Amino acid sequence: MTFDGKIKVGIIGAAGYTAGELLRILVNHPFAEVVFAQSGSHAGEPVWAAHADLLGETKLRFSPVPELVEGPAHPDVLFLCSGHGKAKPFVASLPESYKGAIIDLGNDYRLAADAEDFVYGLPEAFKAKIKNAKHIANPGCFATSIQLALLPMASLDRLPEIHVTGITGSTGAGQAPSETTHFSWRTDNLSIYKAFTHQHLGEVNETLKTLAPSYSGEMNFVPVRGDFARGILSSVYFDCDLPEEAAVQIYKDYYKDEPFVHVIDTNPDLKMVVNTNKCVLNVRKHGRKLHVISVIDNLIKGASGQAVQNMNLIFGLPEDTGLHLKATRF
Repeated sequence: MTFDGKIKVGIIGAAGYTAGELLRILVNHPFAEVVFAQSGSHAGEPVWAAHADLLGETKLRFSPVPELVEGPAHPDVLFLCSGHGKAKPFVASLPESYKGAIIDLGNDYRLAADAEDFVYGLPEAFKAKIKNAKHIANPGCFATSIQLALLPMASLDRLPEIHVTGITGSTGAGQAPSETTHFSWRTDNLSIYKAFTHQHLGEVNETLKTLAPSYSGEMNFVPVRGDFARGILSSVYFDCDLPEEAAVQIYKDYYKDEPFVHVIDTNPDLKMVVNTNKCVLNVRKHGRKLHVISVIDNLIKGASGQAVQNMNLIFGLPEDTGLHLKATRF
């Protein structure tokens, strides 16, 4: 797609965590202009009323309904941040006059059976398709972390049974309060949830089977709730007959032209990536097992940053435009 001047952006469901991160990135993006941020619960309020970090950054106010009128405010791209199950009804309700791009940050279009004309937006696997797409299904946060740990081996069709333990911050559960996101429950606490049944397994397995025809789909995934706000650390391991040096080189070669994925020789930690669109990987051999550590920010590389990366690709911009963000590590 092409654009003249700035990409006009509309955001649906703009009061939640992912929308807040999206706004933070886009108000500083050199080629984007947010023309409306829709929120039924905060209509008429300044966006900083829900996203306090945006105080002084923008004068934008939440609108009660999408402003899809023709003219200067007509968006070139819509980001859908309303939550799972809400994108399909919204897309079906769009007027025929809307011809812009759509990037859904929920799970409505991620699986092939639901995808319609949406392309799965994992740039490190499907960049060519994304560049030619109009509608994008943005990957899930755990799905992003796990897939980036496995893509190099999948590309060589070398994936046996896989074991994953992943720990995520409380923002991964969304903004709506629940018992397990309440501070007094979450702090100084850990718990396992959705063991072997997490909803992101479907999209992960579809990608891996696409890239690795012999992959059996055997993935043992145990997610853990962490006592911190944001970030994901995935510990991924599987049998591998390659020596460590060869395996590490495969990963470095696969990601050598990817601006956001870094394969390092030291043990990564969450503060290296929180607040950024980076994924940091460490690859080590332990006996017959290849162990890959993958760390991302669940709200940025796992959601809003990756969505902007996809927008950049659709509109022919360098994919890292507006995404040079400072990590929280000192």
